[in-house]
Amino acid sequence: AGLPSDAGEPRFIDDRGYAYTLLTALIWDADSPPNGLILKRTAEELQSVLRNVPGTEYVAIHGASPEEIAVTLSSDVAQSLGLSEGQIATAIAQADAKGAAGQFFGAQSEYTIEVEGELDSLDRLRRVPLSVGESSTSIQLGDVADINRAIQQPAAELAIVDGRYAVVVGTRMQDGLRVASWTNRVLQSLDVFEADLSLGIEQRVIFNHAEYATDRFASLLMNLAVGVGLVVLILFFTLGVRAALLVTFAIPMTTLGALMVMNIVGIPIHQMSVTGLIVALGHMVDAAIVVCDAVTRRLRLGLSPREAVKQSVERLWLPLLSSTLTTVFAFMPISLLPGSAGEFVGGISDSVIIALLVSYLLAMTVIAALAGHFFHRTGTTQPTEGLSFPVVAVPFKALLSASLRAPRLSVLGAIILPALGFWGVTTLPTQFFPEADRNQFHVQLRLSPQSSLEATLKAADKADAILEASDQIVSAEWFVGNSVPSFYYNLAMDQDGAKNFAEAMVTTEGLDGLEDLQIEMQRTLESALPNVQVLVRTLNQGPPTIAPVELRIFGRDLDTLRTLGEDARAILAQIPEITVTTATIAGGAPKLWLEADEEDALRAGLTLQQVAGGLSAKLQGVRGGSVIEGEQEIPVIVRLDSPTRRDMTEISSLSISAPQGGGATGLAATPLLSLGELDLRPSPAIISRYQGERVNTISGFVRSDALPAVAVERFRAMAKENGFTMPPGYRYEFGGDAEARSDAVGNLLSSVGIIIVATIAVVVISFNSFRLSLIVFMVAALSMGLGMLCLTLFGFPFGFQPIIALMGLMGVAINAAIIILSGLAAKPEAVMGDLKAIQAGVMETSRHITSTTLTTFAGFLPLILSEGKFWPPFATAIAGGVLLSTIISFFFVPQMFLLLTRGKPVRDRAASNASEIVAQPV
Repeated sequence: AGLPSDAGEPRFIDDRGYAYTLLTALIWDADSPPNGLILKRTAEELQSVLRNVPGTEYVAIHGASPEEIAVTLSSDVAQSLGLSEGQIATAIAQADAKGAAGQFFGAQSEYTIEVEGELDSLDRLRRVPLSVGESSTSIQLGDVADINRAIQQPAAELAIVDGRYAVVVGTRMQDGLRVASWTNRVLQSLDVFEADLSLGIEQRVIFNHAEYATDRFASLLMNLAVGVGLVVLILFFTLGVRAALLVTFAIPMTTLGALMVMNIVGIPIHQMSVTGLIVALGHMVDAAIVVCDAVTRRLRLGLSPREAVKQSVERLWLPLLSSTLTTVFAFMPISLLPGSAGEFVGGISDSVIIALLVSYLLAMTVIAALAGHFFHRTGTTQPTEGLSFPVVAVPFKALLSASLRAPRLSVLGAIILPALGFWGVTTLPTQFFPEADRNQFHVQLRLSPQSSLEATLKAADKADAILEASDQIVSAEWFVGNSVPSFYYNLAMDQDGAKNFAEAMVTTEGLDGLEDLQIEMQRTLESALPNVQVLVRTLNQGPPTIAPVELRIFGRDLDTLRTLGEDARAILAQIPEITVTTATIAGGAPKLWLEADEEDALRAGLTLQQVAGGLSAKLQGVRGGSVIEGEQEIPVIVRLDSPTRRDMTEISSLSISAPQGGGATGLAATPLLSLGELDLRPSPAIISRYQGERVNTISGFVRSDALPAVAVERFRAMAKENGFTMPPGYRYEFGGDAEARSDAVGNLLSSVGIIIVATIAVVVISFNSFRLSLIVFMVAALSMGLGMLCLTLFGFPFGFQPIIALMGLMGVAINAAIIILSGLAAKPEAVMGDLKAIQAGVMETSRHITSTTLTTFAGFLPLILSEGKFWPPFATAIAGGVLLSTIISFFFVPQMFLLLTRGKPVRDRAASNASEIVAQPV
């Protein structure tokens, strides 16, 4: 509705939202010329086989053009007989008796009547009679035309694998399956299919996601194992053998419990969910450490195991619930993040939240009970003592005492590092999502709009030779006339029918030197293909974007939009980070225009519409029925032979036929050039729209070692210097990486308001004090500054994953503050401002705060040291912030408690049953 009557059929494409799991190439390996029809039919057989593999969701063929039956006429023969392409197509269609001829209704029976003679073979087509001349002499179609079944010519798209023609079958598995198991089933089916392949066709798997998933999963499991080992090692040093064994027991228990819950709620085990378990690794033992510490201290006071466990649980359930929930709320915006960004990173927060809740429940039940039983049975008097470090403990205690005597100075000193972090982050470049940790990239070639598929193929062959000459490149598979099948989740397959476009999937030896290789290939290919727009593109994390840098210019007049676009491209071309620019409104593609004289055409018995239709029939062909073979309906296309259609001189000599008067059946031929002259001129610009407005979108692509945000800032500065301004009624905005980051951050913050209110409610209810709650939220803010400081020190760009890390860091950092404040609020002397009581309260918590801080840092250490650019900034922001937050915990929290509560009553529900605790050394 609303489309012009001559507009084409709308296409609704809903099968490109996900990447293929496996790509299989069928390569022509015979000495004879490639037969696209055989490759296509073989690919269709393979498609049917793969569809029957259990768990397969979608199978599609790439690199194969549509099939057709070509009825090829010689222009000389057709004109000598007075036959037009349209007349022959009509005769073929009229000879195709596929439809029912009616139905017989008898008294006893009913029968459908059909006329025999449908088009069902090439021989049947050759026998179609044609009426020629005034005498209506009958000749057969096979006498005047060559009839062949073949791939559409010229081809719509091609695939080139290892320098040879191929057809690629892409397969995608259903959600919720194990990729390794499904892939094994597919590979077994491929082995069976390969055994029956015809000679001259090679079958090869050119992409297997299971290999990357298996390697990545193995790496994550190794990181998890290393993290667990480091955590356990730290526990043995800080807690002692028996306590460490019990706390260590919480790790597998929590992990198994989390996996069970994830299975129940339908969260699959993948890269993000396993990474979430690594993130949660240090937090899995937090509650267990606190509970073990509380139980053993009460046991040393002479309480029975039952009473020690009872008092500890009564004392700690609310503070630990508060700290757990605040951490859960900190990760909740990530879990609630909508869109593709949430789909990508949501698994991290989901598994963290589940692990935190499971660890809390286990600590309050199983771990507390085992602590009372296990430590009591050992008979030891100090089951959680661990190693003592007087070299650290003595100076720490003295420093803590000094800071409590000068609380304001201590508070000012503690906020210096967070302040530096808030300042430092303003100096960092921004990046939405970093490059993928994948030994692959893709190369795009774009020729001038009028370029043929053959010209594009030649450019791709030349580029392929350059790529294959590199020792670092393992393979390069080219797709000409279309996008590469999506082998990575955010690639956009949006170049259907673009005969001037080619794209390659390039696989390298490894990640080492990948960035330098891409820069080298960009430079080399640009030099070797001076008339081709070359773009070497990195695989990036996050939601898909058309280009890293986008400038949308809105307005009404197309010429003005084109001029403004060219001015913007001129500025972008001067920016060193930009390699290639494109515009949606540029000079129109060259076209041959027939300047037909309408009066001359009418004298020849032709209207301008008939001239256009007749010329289209000769060059493009006209459909004349179809042949049904099995489940396929193959169109029959009548057209002139290739030399006539491909040579400019031959086109100029064509004649357009018009019906003669007097009811004659013959056709009069009018030379094309007698109707007007052919002229080569640009076509009108394509009108592009964005949200209903006319727009010229300028796309800028950056070097693999450059950040889009840097290019955008340079453009702003240079635009101001060059006086690039919008006339009245015109405006511009940025899209690309900046817009994607803004949308993702906006979505991330959309749920923050409600979650902040819930967090405030939990903390206030836990302490029953707004003053203590204020300290907790000040700690949350300062912890963000510490995370930013770590990013600044290590020079990581500020992007989406650091933002996620900082939100998680807030929840982690306030755990220690809640534990310290809860302990201090339970001491009347501390509330009254007794420095020794405050110092004792801090020292009581120092062991488990130090332990949990070190275990949290150790849990993130494998991610900090991992390859790639995604996890190190994420892990550094959290782990570094947690490590530095000990400064806030010991030299900001108790001092603020002293300043805000000295001599003022604090109603602490969590401390109502507290008993006097004996201080322990660090």
